[in-house]
Amino acid sequence: MIRRHRMLAMLALPLAAGVVLSGCSSESVGGDDAPDASGGTSDTGDFASIIPDGDIVAASQEIVDASLDATEGFTPPSEGPQAQQSGATIAFVGSDLTNGGINAVAEGVEEAAEAIGWTVNVYDGQATAQGRSDAMAQAIASGPAAIVVGGFDPTEQATAIQQAGDSDIPVVGWHAGAEAGPGNGLFTNVTTDPLDVAQLAGAYVVADSDGTAGVAIFTDGQYDIAVLKADAMQAYVEACDGCQVLDYQDSPIAESGQRMPGLISNLLQTHGDDLTYLMAINGNYFGGAQQALSAAGTDPAGPPYAVAAGDGDAAEFQRIRNEEYQAATVAEPLYLQGWQIVDEVNRALAGEDPSGFVPAPGLVTVENVPDGDVFDPDSGYRDVYRSVWGV
Repeated sequence: MIRRHRMLAMLALPLAAGVVLSGCSSESVGGDDAPDASGGTSDTGDFASIIPDGDIVAASQEIVDASLDATEGFTPPSEGPQAQQSGATIAFVGSDLTNGGINAVAEGVEEAAEAIGWTVNVYDGQATAQGRSDAMAQAIASGPAAIVVGGFDPTEQATAIQQAGDSDIPVVGWHAGAEAGPGNGLFTNVTTDPLDVAQLAGAYVVADSDGTAGVAIFTDGQYDIAVLKADAMQAYVEACDGCQVLDYQDSPIAESGQRMPGLISNLLQTHGDDLTYLMAINGNYFGGAQQALSAAGTDPAGPPYAVAAGDGDAAEFQRIRNEEYQAATVAEPLYLQGWQIVDEVNRALAGEDPSGFVPAPGLVTVENVPDGDVFDPDSGYRDVYRSVWGV
């Protein structure tokens, strides 16, 4: 049984030769680097690991081609504990269930929970800190076997997470911080590597423009993972001699529908034909951009070409499929991540360590856009998890 509650208070990829990815602490985002004129940070040193040596245009094309053809990085570990606590109830607290990525992960959790024999209660934080606090309080009060926090920084809700821990309620995150794995009171955080995501988005823009892109970047400073991806994308684009980051905008994802028309109009007036690519940490920004782009008489197929670095949802795929104000997205295997979350909860309930699995993201363009609403790799992961759980 699945119950959704609306609170009243308110994404291993084969890489081009020589390209190595590594994790990056959220503490290094921004750091002591002075912001440049575009609004981000100008120092590319923190992101040297994602920038290829030599001809960046050719290397970027290799990265793009490898992702479009990728079949690896989507199969979870085949060993782990059998299903624990039959009939248990877990709580999913989403930052904002109008966000397609968060909602799709919640659906994946619900699907996997049904397979393992659990009930899921879903709580909507409605895109505000107060809403998330209220949702966490309600989730804890319900006495679940575990809590999943989806799409927000756990440090914001550190007191609630500590309260859950004191009550022996394990907490698993999805996009709850910039890195996969344990930390900040979480048993583990399920996410792709944000630097993989940023590299794919940057490589697409550099390759697609043949090294001539003029870019505006959109992020949401409320979230460490969003800032990390945006700063990494900026560093990648700026490593291309013929490319330029024209603007860097910090604007809340939840307000993209209201804010993006004005932001896009101003950018078009300021930069004109020099603005050839829009890059954002979430595709919701481009839904909000359509009105202004249409009013300005731009070709729906671009330029400017919109490229998202995060999640990949039904609305994005529809825009890409129709070549209507979005060219590409770096999609996360959201249902797979939902099943992984349930497996991580099961490991916590069994007293075992996290799996350490970090799924790969996938570049989606008009060449390979899924027929369905979610990027769902055909890796057999559902059967793997059912076998592990013995169900």
